[in-house]
Amino acid sequence: MSPSAIYLARGNHESKSMNKIYGFEGEVRSKLNETFVELFAEVFCCLPLAHVINEKVFVVHGGLFSVDGVKVSDIRSINRFCEPPEEGLMCELLWSDPQPLPGRGPSKRGVGLSFGADVTKRFLQENNLDLVVRSHEVKDEGYEIEHDGKLITVFSAPNYCDQMGNKGAFIRFEAPDLKPNIVTFSAVPHPDVKPMAYANNFLRMFS
Repeated sequence: MSPSAIYLARGNHESKSMNKIYGFEGEVRSKLNETFVELFAEVFCCLPLAHVINEKVFVVHGGLFSVDGVKVSDIRSINRFCEPPEEGLMCELLWSDPQPLPGRGPSKRGVGLSFGADVTKRFLQENNLDLVVRSHEVKDEGYEIEHDGKLITVFSAPNYCDQMGNKGAFIRFEAPDLKPNIVTFSAVPHPDVKPMAYANNFLRMFS
C-alpha cells in the first residue's frame, strides 16, 4: 500500500520453524489455505535483515555479532533469501540480545548471543552510526534504554500473549537531529481469541 513510506524488517519469527511452533502457520491454514502458508514463507525470505535511518540509526530485530569488525556492507551482502541458519551473521541479527556486562556471553535463548555496551559502542564507531534500535524482548514500559544510551529496545505488543501486562511502544525520529521520541501505549480490548490458539499442540499444553 505504501512502499515508499513503510519498511519491514525480518525477525526471528519470520521463519518456517517458528511459524509452525507458535501458531502463525496454523492460523493462516485455518483462515486461508496452504498456498498462503507457502506465500508467507516466501515473502518472509525477502524481508531486509536491518535498516539504517539517515545514515545514523541502525534498526534490527535482534542484535549484534559474535565478532568485531562487521560493517553495514557485510550485512548488505548476506544472502537473506533463505530460512535463517543456526549460526552466523544472519542468525545473530535475528536472535541476539544486549547484556549489562561488557563483552559477550551465551544467549539465554540458546541461539545467537548476548553482547555488552562495549560491543555496541565499537559497532557504532566502526560504521559511523549513533544508535542501535532493536526489539525481540518484552519490556514492562514498552521500551528500555541501555548501553549508555546507545541502544534502545522497543516492543510494540502491549500485554504480550494477554498475560504479561506490559505497555507497548514505538519511536518517532524527526530530522535533522533524529532524537528518539518514545511513545508508549496500553492494550485495548480485542476479539476473544486465546493466546497460542493456533499454536503447535505441544505448546498449547503449557499456555
